[in-house]
Amino acid sequence: MSLDLRVLSAADLDFAHGLSRLAGWNQTRRDWERFLRLAPDGCFLAEQDGRPAGTATTTAYGRDLAWIGMVLVYPDFRRCGIGTALLRRAIKHLREEKGVACIRLDATPEGRPLYESLGFQSEWGLQRWARGARAARSADSTSRAKPILPALDASLPLDRGIFGADRSELLRSLVEGSDGGLLLPDGSFGLWREGERAIYLGPVSAASPESGLAIAEALLDQCPADRTIYWDLPDANVPATEFASERGFRPVRSLTRMWLGDAPSPADPLRMFGLADPGLG
Repeated sequence: MSLDLRVLSAADLDFAHGLSRLAGWNQTRRDWERFLRLAPDGCFLAEQDGRPAGTATTTAYGRDLAWIGMVLVYPDFRRCGIGTALLRRAIKHLREEKGVACIRLDATPEGRPLYESLGFQSEWGLQRWARGARAARSADSTSRAKPILPALDASLPLDRGIFGADRSELLRSLVEGSDGGLLLPDGSFGLWREGERAIYLGPVSAASPESGLAIAEALLDQCPADRTIYWDLPDANVPATEFASERGFRPVRSLTRMWLGDAPSPADPLRMFGLADPGLG
């Protein structure tokens, strides 16, 4: 059996999107296009005997920090070492080719042992919170006007302090691809967008708990009531998780933020009121 790893291309996106759909993940085809646009040389495809078998993506935020995501293996090829090979290729790309000091990822319970075997260390926990549809679909449920979020340039210093790196290129892409959002005078902001299985609430970066909760409340009011909503929150952000519970959300998926390399760049989960995507941070 022959395993080959190569850079993912636009021609591979049908396979990649189909693989994430098969796994029940929420990324859309547009999300996959974003991964590839942000890192055209840093997304990888594994081929087993000439057949596409798995994927992994990387996103570098300068040289301080990078992310690994979308580590997926087609069911027919699992337990053959493909996931490990993809991770090693992604790590080599980021550390040796990009010179990135620290790599982070959000690990599922199933994937965590593999990441630990490669040297990743746990940082903190997070949960996916979900709320089901609250109303039947109506004729105008997808046509009502959504607030348009302006450019986020004034919010970038705040976001960098919260996230731990400059992710301005990602945020600009997310603004373009979002269905609604809100920006406050203190620089706090939040977005929401349609996903493959549910609306995704995030990212939300807040200068204070009061701003974070105000944005969350406003975004929930913008979201159509006939759609399930996913919202990824750090366990440490108690105001956010309590608010989510009060608004009818329930935790449905546990993840662990992990890091590899130099000491992780400072980040502030207490001001994270929504992640951008587990594959992006």
